[in-house]
Amino acid sequence: MPGFELFGESEKSQVQDVLDSGVLMRYGFDGIRNNHWKALELENALAKRMEVEHAQVVSSGTAALTVALVSAGVGAGDEVIMPTFTFVASFESILAIGAVPILVDVDETLTLDPSAVEHAITNKTKVVMPVHMCGSMADLRALKSICYKHNLLLLEDACQAIGGSFDGKPLGSYGDLGCFSFDYVKTITCGEGGAIITNNEKFKINADHYSDHGHDHIGNNRGTETHPFLGYNFRISELNAAVGCAQIKRLDDFVTIQKNHYSKLRNSIDSLSNITFRRVPDGGIENYSFLSFFLPTEDLAKKAHTALSEDGVDACFYWYDNNWHYYKKWEHLTNMKSLGKLPQEVVNQLPDYSKSDFSKSDAWVGRTISCLIKLSWTDEQVAERGIKMKEVLSKFA
Repeated sequence: MPGFELFGESEKSQVQDVLDSGVLMRYGFDGIRNNHWKALELENALAKRMEVEHAQVVSSGTAALTVALVSAGVGAGDEVIMPTFTFVASFESILAIGAVPILVDVDETLTLDPSAVEHAITNKTKVVMPVHMCGSMADLRALKSICYKHNLLLLEDACQAIGGSFDGKPLGSYGDLGCFSFDYVKTITCGEGGAIITNNEKFKINADHYSDHGHDHIGNNRGTETHPFLGYNFRISELNAAVGCAQIKRLDDFVTIQKNHYSKLRNSIDSLSNITFRRVPDGGIENYSFLSFFLPTEDLAKKAHTALSEDGVDACFYWYDNNWHYYKKWEHLTNMKSLGKLPQEVVNQLPDYSKSDFSKSDAWVGRTISCLIKLSWTDEQVAERGIKMKEVLSKFA
């Protein structure tokens, strides 16, 4: 998901603009910054592109998830339903506010299985958090219906799927809140950064205050601002936001490039009888950052993944054995390893994941290979890659 591959003059110009202003912090210094507000500029551009009322940019995607949850009033002892296949930031953000991550199975979308979500709901559930892994989404229509039925919040983690859509709405805007990551290897990047989007004004105000030590940001004297509630520092710098200001304008071009490369690679292997593709829910359009497909068995998937690498087809991932992205290797969560004492609510409520049955997830993720789509490939490189992929994968019937 490498927006950094196509850094150019627009990014340099935006960063130079900040350096020329001399103000690298997003708040304060009104008199000397000559009306340069890159974080605010990025928020406005993001809200417009995502067709929502409000956006708040923060220091990372992990910060975005954390701020989104607490801005919606989620806290100690509240349960947040999340998938077994995601990034560790999902449960880190939940634990950071004393809430409890409730892992449930994924289905052939490689995201939350609505039936598993329904079975996991308790009187302590507050949020359902689908994670749009590898550029595609969950069955959002079904999840929204479940949330409405049980009076729950739907929080979209769209960190890997910016630029995709569902039912004509940009991913991240379908739920009550949506989150993005702008780290170095996302479709668009700030180097480090993230964002929350919402149509709920209260959530926006809470996010704005909470991400800056609880400052209310009223007036133009930072020293006299009041603090309506506790907050922490999840601010983005003007330098990082400046890169994002350039990249958000290029998002649609990047997605177009990804779709072109993705389509050619998929067409190359589409005729193979041993390959099936992840299901994209009706009404959904991917952002085409990964081409994800299933082999017939876990053993064949492992062998095919190794063979692809050995044949020079790089950037293909076998998530089943991945330390960061699949529950099997999250020993620090399973064993509750923390530098400090965990909240008692977490200790009391966290399921014993060493005994959990996620065989339904295993059946899908164990057979999955995901191939990253790079922006910098030439048409010739894409064609050559497609030929190699077909040659390798045809051996694993």
